Amino acid sequence: MTTWFSAARAIFDRIEATQSAAIERASQICADAIAADGLVHLFGTGHSRIPVEEMFPRYGSYPGFNPIVELSMTYHTQVVGANGQRQAMFIERVPGLAEIILQNFQFGPRDAMMVFSASGLPAVPVEMARGARRRGLPVIAITSVAQSKAGTVRPEVGARLLDEADVVIDLCTPASDALCALEGLDTPVGPSSTFAAVAVANTIKVRTAQLLIDRGAMTPVITSTTVVDEQRSRELFDAAYREHARRLARVLSPDAGRQPLTGGV
Repeated sequence: MTTWFSAARAIFDRIEATQSAAIERASQICADAIAADGLVHLFGTGHSRIPVEEMFPRYGSYPGFNPIVELSMTYHTQVVGANGQRQAMFIERVPGLAEIILQNFQFGPRDAMMVFSASGLPAVPVEMARGARRRGLPVIAITSVAQSKAGTVRPEVGARLLDEADVVIDLCTPASDALCALEGLDTPVGPSSTFAAVAVANTIKVRTAQLLIDRGAMTPVITSTTVVDEQRSRELFDAAYREHARRLARVLSPDAGRQPLTGGV
């Protein structure tokens, strides 16, 4: 237990020491989008779905972040059989699927995209970033540079996630993801990318909130009854969901997917 905690603390320290500038740039992009009445769209497959849900909706979060996940690539608890892990891992490697997903939305000039992928290699997250950039959205990639560079780019994908982003935030996790080598076991245990991604997500969330406050553009924060009374908690919850629905209505308009592509790859 001590070994894993020590290794985890070292990763937190590396993120803070080396990624603060990138996190600040990402937060500025998020604040620009939200303050301009846009959305920061969030995407991840596999266990990279977890930081997507961490951003919104949950206590301590606020509208302006729009989670986009596909159950076919994120429903892992079934493990085998129908909806099993093999299918999910196969689907996230299918070229062209990201473009089909993107066609369901009408992205605006005020929007941004944040893509989480520890390896940054499967086709869907890579092409999600690529497709967002082609639509003129600034793209933030949150990935493990070591893990990504240790892997091989598939010819049909043609790039890593970190190649398709305007801002790259390194999770600072090892190529193995797992942190602990135990005597008597030839493979490491104790993964790290999830807690690192959640830490980065919350750091961006907090910094973006401060930037929005400074601009007078902060949206309602979903807050527990352990902090405010029940009526205030309900009011904040309803206000946050109304605000999210208002912003999302534009993205899900009948013309979704019909907008022309702009910008380069």
